[in-house]
Amino acid sequence: MSATTAAAQTVAGRISSAIKGDIGEIVIENPSQRNALTRNMCIDLAAQVRLLDADPQVKVITLRGCGDDFSAGAAINELGRVLFDEGANGEAIDHLSAADAAICAARKPTVALVRGTCMGGGWQIASACDMSIAADTVRLAVTPSKLGIIYPRSGIERLVQRLGADKAKYVLFSADLIPAQKAAAWGLLTDVVPEDEFEVLSQGLVSRMAMRSQYSIHTMKSLIDSMVSGSSAEDELWRAEWAKLPASEDFAVGQRAFLEGERPRFTWGG
Repeated sequence: MSATTAAAQTVAGRISSAIKGDIGEIVIENPSQRNALTRNMCIDLAAQVRLLDADPQVKVITLRGCGDDFSAGAAINELGRVLFDEGANGEAIDHLSAADAAICAARKPTVALVRGTCMGGGWQIASACDMSIAADTVRLAVTPSKLGIIYPRSGIERLVQRLGADKAKYVLFSADLIPAQKAAAWGLLTDVVPEDEFEVLSQGLVSRMAMRSQYSIHTMKSLIDSMVSGSSAEDELWRAEWAKLPASEDFAVGQRAFLEGERPRFTWGG
């Protein structure tokens, strides 16, 4: 199929997804609340990520907000249901962190396209992607101390990992707006581009990623994630992947194309 569209309806807001060529696009839609995430939206977000990750047509997954904003985080009127829901067996469920985990678990590369408001849990969701490209007008803050709550564990761990303990405390304790360029310099965002060039530059990056060797991207994503997580299987994974490299079809395609001065047409499909 060349283009499909699916939308998961919720009481307030929804998560929509579409496949355009080889790009899977997910959109957070709750404009009346600056795309804040309800309980059902978090559940739907995780489901849409898994569906696109399993679709053989999709090479890159993007995540963005509807209209001018990325996401204001968890919807305040549903904060308890988002962060402290009760499962069928009485277990506590943090739906925001479950959506975060689904994004992190994707085998395919994920890119957050961030404009406008990116607050609280909105940053947690964006930062779960492999990279976040933001417009230079983005309004970013991590705000649990404004609400009298604790930021989810995965969000705090990511802040400390990227910023160090002191800057993570600064961001969390102050809840101040962080200017876009400072956010990128600190590691809260991957890159910042001019607002008036945002669509062209961000879509250009996504398109280039889809053209590259998916064997290379999937394998390096797995290896980097293993390094970051401190997995005990990291050395074994490296040895196994390095041993398979000489027989990789994409390796042969890339080498041949370089020597012949042509654009490589990679064939690996996962």
